[in-house]
Amino acid sequence: CAQIRAMHHAGVVHCSNLCTEITLNTSAAETAVCNLGSINLPRHVVNGAWDKPRLHATVATAMRMLDNVIDLNYYPTREAKYANLRHRPVGLGVMGLQDAFYLLNLNFDSPPAVEVSDAIMEDIAYHAILNSSVLAKERGSYQTFRGSKWDRGLLPLDTLDLLEQERGLPVEVPRTSQFDWQPVRASIAAHGMRNSNCLAIAPTATIANISGSLPSIEPIYKNIYVKSNFSGEFTVINDHLIAALKQRNLWTPQLLDLLKHYDGSVQAIEDIPAEIREKYKEVFEIDPLWIVRHAARRNKWLDQSQSVNIFTSSTSGRAVADVYFAAWQAGLKTTYYLRSLGASAIEKSTLDVTKQFDHTVQSTPATEPAAVAVVSAAVPATAPAAVPTRRIYVAEDAICEVCE
Repeated sequence: CAQIRAMHHAGVVHCSNLCTEITLNTSAAETAVCNLGSINLPRHVVNGAWDKPRLHATVATAMRMLDNVIDLNYYPTREAKYANLRHRPVGLGVMGLQDAFYLLNLNFDSPPAVEVSDAIMEDIAYHAILNSSVLAKERGSYQTFRGSKWDRGLLPLDTLDLLEQERGLPVEVPRTSQFDWQPVRASIAAHGMRNSNCLAIAPTATIANISGSLPSIEPIYKNIYVKSNFSGEFTVINDHLIAALKQRNLWTPQLLDLLKHYDGSVQAIEDIPAEIREKYKEVFEIDPLWIVRHAARRNKWLDQSQSVNIFTSSTSGRAVADVYFAAWQAGLKTTYYLRSLGASAIEKSTLDVTKQFDHTVQSTPATEPAAVAVVSAAVPATAPAAVPTRRIYVAEDAICEVCE
C-alpha cells in the first residue's frame, strides 16, 4: 500500500477505516479524517447513455463542496482538526453502479460492464484530480504537498508500476486509458493540489436508500425483500425488473407470487426470458471474480481505496482463497466483508395481491423512477399450487465441506 498512496512521505497508514475505503496516515499527533461524498450514477444516464457534461459538472461541484466541508466542519479533537486542515483529504466515490448498468442494458457479469466500470471511474478521477488542482490555484495547495507523489508527477495509474517493482511480480490490470492526462499533470506541476487525496468509494448503504439507488458498486442483493418501518411492512421490488417484465407483458400477480416464493431470484422462473434472467441476477448468483474484475479496473484510478464486499455461494475454502488471491494479484488495496449464503432456508408461502397489484408506492416522482418500487403485501391468501419447494439442507446430506 505504501507504494501506491500519494502521502507516503508524510506518515504511515496503520489501518484503514471500518469500511476499508480510507487509507490515511495516523500518528499520536494526527487523527485521520476523510470528507466523503458519492455521485449517484443513474442520475447521469440519459436515454441509455452517459450524460458526460452533467457528470463533469457534478464532480466539479462535489470537489468544491468537500473542500469547503474541511473548513466548516466541527472537530471533536485537536488531533482531528490538525490532520484535516494540514492534509485536506477528501474521498469522492459513487453509488448506484448496478442501476446504471440496468439503464445501459449491461449485465454485471460481462466484459462490457467491466469496461464501463473502468471508463466511468477514469472519467470521475480525471475531473476530480483536475478540479483539486484548480482549487489549489484559487485557494493554495495543502500544507504537505511538497514531497508527495503529486509533487513528483505521479498519478494513481503510475503507481501500479511502482507496486510491480516492489513485488517483483506483474499487477494483472490493463493500463488502458481513454483520456490524455497531460493537462492534469501540467496543472498539478503549475498549481499543486488542494487535497492530499481525492477519491474513495464508500459503502453508501444509507444514503443510497435515501436517494433511491442501489448501494455503492455492488450487484443487487435481492430483487425482492421486506422492509419494515413505523408504517408497517412493505415488499420492496426491483423496479428495473418490473419495467422489463411489463415491457413484455409478463408482469402478473402470479409472477409476483413466484418471485416472492424464490426470494426475488428469477433464475428458476422459466416464463421469464433468458436475457432478463441473465441481466437481473442477484449478487450470490454472480461469480465473485466478476466483483474483483470490476474493482481492479476502478482501483487503478483511486488514490485511496474502495469498500469491496465479496459474496460467495460456495462452501469451498479453496474457492474463497482463489478470489482473495485474484484480488491481491490485481493490486487491490483492501476488501470489506466476505458474505456467504445460509446453510438452510425455510419453506415459503406467498400472498394473493391481485386486488392491490397495481397500487404501487413510488419513492420518487414518476418522471424520475427510483431504484425500487414498493408494493403493499398486506392481504392474506395461500401459496400458488404448482411452485416447487426448495430443498432444505440437512447435516445428514454430507455434501458440505464443513461437514466432511
